[in-house]
Amino acid sequence: MHALQEGVLLYPVYALLFADTGLTTGEISSLFIIWSVVSFACEVPAGALADAWSRKRLYALGEIITAAGFGLWLLWPTYPGFALGFLLWGLGGAFASGSLEALVYDHLGDGAAYSRVIGHARTAGLLAMLAATLLATPAYLTGGYLLVGVISIATVTAGGLLALRLPEKPFSGTDVAGDDRTPGSPVGSAPDSPPAPEPGYAELLRAGVRAVTGSSRALRALLVAAAVPGFSALDEYLPLLGREMGAPTQVVPLLFAATALAMAAGSSLAGRLPPTTPRPLAGALTLAAVLLAAGSLVPHPAGMLAVSAAFGLLQFAMVHAESRLQDTITGPARATALSVAGFGAEVFAVTLYAAFVLPVPLPVLCAGMAVPLLITARLAVQR
Repeated sequence: MHALQEGVLLYPVYALLFADTGLTTGEISSLFIIWSVVSFACEVPAGALADAWSRKRLYALGEIITAAGFGLWLLWPTYPGFALGFLLWGLGGAFASGSLEALVYDHLGDGAAYSRVIGHARTAGLLAMLAATLLATPAYLTGGYLLVGVISIATVTAGGLLALRLPEKPFSGTDVAGDDRTPGSPVGSAPDSPPAPEPGYAELLRAGVRAVTGSSRALRALLVAAAVPGFSALDEYLPLLGREMGAPTQVVPLLFAATALAMAAGSSLAGRLPPTTPRPLAGALTLAAVLLAAGSLVPHPAGMLAVSAAFGLLQFAMVHAESRLQDTITGPARATALSVAGFGAEVFAVTLYAAFVLPVPLPVLCAGMAVPLLITARLAVQR
């Protein structure tokens, strides 16, 4: 997923790193496309691997691969180096996508509890991102992009290693999605039958896809859960948008701090307001569209305040959309099913990045994203 990377100092300035090495906005967008293509190509297979192997181990491996991608940017600061770094980040992101969320939901069991816990967890993560954003400016002034990158690599690597300490439930014999059988019992067997064998990779892959496409309710929840994080791909352009509004490089991280704070507030509110109806979700998306369009067109750094508020609402909507999708999934292929939504989000992100290659001013392109955002809000309220 293309969301703010919690605690990573490099995030608010890496688009500026690309620009300062001579890359154009179109070339930077092509890097984002490479990132997303790799992500969605690996997304669903990686989800099935998480279900078949280990969710926490795959998440940890993904974080370490992402850190390696950041290292390539520092060692080879050219277009090929940036492209290879994004390839590694795309692979690492695919490994991590859905794995941690499935792990958490398995221990909680319902959308309301999941929304509360994941909302609070993401609030803490976004506050860490806020701290990292504020530290990015003094780190950049002290050691340039090198110091910012080294700290970021250490942070991501530590997060992956810490994930290995999380508890993980072993497979209990629960059937693949779509059948009602007693855990540990094959279809049509007596309760005292031998435990069912663990489903294989291919079986989990098919079960995960069926879980989110087998009914109109699940499919609608999937579309919304894929589209909302897809819009978060816009955050890659926020540093460039801030510069377009007149902010110097050393001020851009401070503007980004407002975005991180707004997203933390949105995540916290999502944890306090259970996703019992689609109205809060649709309302948040509608208001986000209005604020995004209005803020992007303000020719002053103050316009970033409205854009930041829009991202706070998107974060609120992301938690609710994901919780609604989680409640539609049954069976052991939860990470695979969530990866289908992640695949959809990456496809949406690639489409968005392709639009930003057009020779149109960046503020106008950002404002234009309000149109598909309003369409998604409408989809969220359809029964």
